Amino acid sequence: MADENDIRDEIRARASSAKNTAAAIDAAAAATADEKKSRGKRYNKRFKPSKRYRGATNARGIRTDTHSIADAVKMLKNFKSVKFDESVELHVKLGVNPKKTDQQVRGTFVFPHGIGQSKRVVCFAEGPAADQAREAGAMEVGGEELAKKIQDGWLDFDVVIAHPAMMRHVGRLGKVLGPRKLMPNPKEGSVTPNVGPAVTEFSGGKAKFRVDDGGNLHLVCGKKSFDAEKLEENLTAFLNYLKNIKPQTARGTFIQGASIASTMSPGVAVDVGQFGT
Repeated sequence: MADENDIRDEIRARASSAKNTAAAIDAAAAATADEKKSRGKRYNKRFKPSKRYRGATNARGIRTDTHSIADAVKMLKNFKSVKFDESVELHVKLGVNPKKTDQQVRGTFVFPHGIGQSKRVVCFAEGPAADQAREAGAMEVGGEELAKKIQDGWLDFDVVIAHPAMMRHVGRLGKVLGPRKLMPNPKEGSVTPNVGPAVTEFSGGKAKFRVDDGGNLHLVCGKKSFDAEKLEENLTAFLNYLKNIKPQTARGTFIQGASIASTMSPGVAVDVGQFGT
């Protein structure tokens, strides 16, 4: 009799354990589903495009269809405008490996018709070079005192120009300027003994560009209010320049694709066959 009671107790214990295990599995599955659901809301939330944006997308047609520069600009300018003068952006896919130092693509470019933006420039210079920078329109010129001001948190500027002799002051600002991509660099023309012309060019909107980790370039090439001919000339001039600075170690097609877009519009793919050598 005692043995039968023991067996019954054991069966009840196993049944209870099985129920608890099943309940635990169900709870874990529910928690996983809730986590996936919350992730979807947090990271994959889709916003309904505006009526204006949907109209532009329909007017553009198939996203991957390429157009000549002239046709792409014409299409972009025909998109319904917003209440401000949108910037026109150029996005280029390059056939390089950005992880290799000898395939880094970076520099500056002065567009034939500018980009419709003025930039706030500060300059590290002393003596006659400082006078040249002030005459060229630099908003702030100095040396050690300017470095201290920036270290203390002042960052109301867009470009930093430095005379080579002043890099002893600029060097200690790497942690402040580096993450903001404001650190002067000789390859970009922002470290130069000719600070006057550099200030003039950057104040007028000289564009800086640098390939990102995905092998893409992004830069502003004008305003939507520009005449179509000016935008075409800006785009053609930059793509021709880009073709000529292909790294020697890069293999295959260099300029693989490009598109243009305004600040609030979908992109329009550009035919880069004549540039993609």
